[in-house]
Amino acid sequence: MGLKEKIKSNDRLKKFALWMLMPKNQARPRFWVQLFLNPFKHKRGKGSLIRRHTRMDVLPFNDFSLGSQSTIEDFSTINNGVGPVLIGDRTRIGMSNVLIGPVTVGNDVMFAQNIVLSGLNHGYEDISLPPSKQPVETKPIVVEDEVWIGANAVVTAGVTIGKHSIIAAGCVVVKDVPPYSIVGGNPGKIIKQYNPESGKWERV
Repeated sequence: MGLKEKIKSNDRLKKFALWMLMPKNQARPRFWVQLFLNPFKHKRGKGSLIRRHTRMDVLPFNDFSLGSQSTIEDFSTINNGVGPVLIGDRTRIGMSNVLIGPVTVGNDVMFAQNIVLSGLNHGYEDISLPPSKQPVETKPIVVEDEVWIGANAVVTAGVTIGKHSIIAAGCVVVKDVPPYSIVGGNPGKIIKQYNPESGKWERV
């Protein structure tokens, strides 16, 4: 059994390791983790940029990667505490976005402002405990290549957004979006899809 497995299988060791990595009741890693662990664990592509005022709540026990020529704009939050956050090439994560893993974002993707993607949900079933004390459930979010997501949209856990789809501003996406679709509303519904036979975007 390796060191990682030993820590995971022992509650006391696990609590101690988490305390070493981040302060109690906090999501942000300790400064020494940011300086000495994360640069060796996480991957940054050539020409990628993370703006100065981005909050990087990334820890070494889950993956984080940012592809070449991709940017994460100011006031965004990236959190890989419960699952990896993987961002492809030539992708722009707009201002004040929140990405909570597990989330995978493809190549040539555009995120506008104030978008939330969260691959986790808190448990609530046990009424003797507050939701913050209950186990979390994770379902991966996948955003395929060439997707454009408008401002103030929300993408919920477990959703896949197909290639070259557009999510309208303010949309709440609660189920999978086929490739080449335009989705809007709350909950999100398909408004148009590309028809390869006619070569046009047609209303559904």
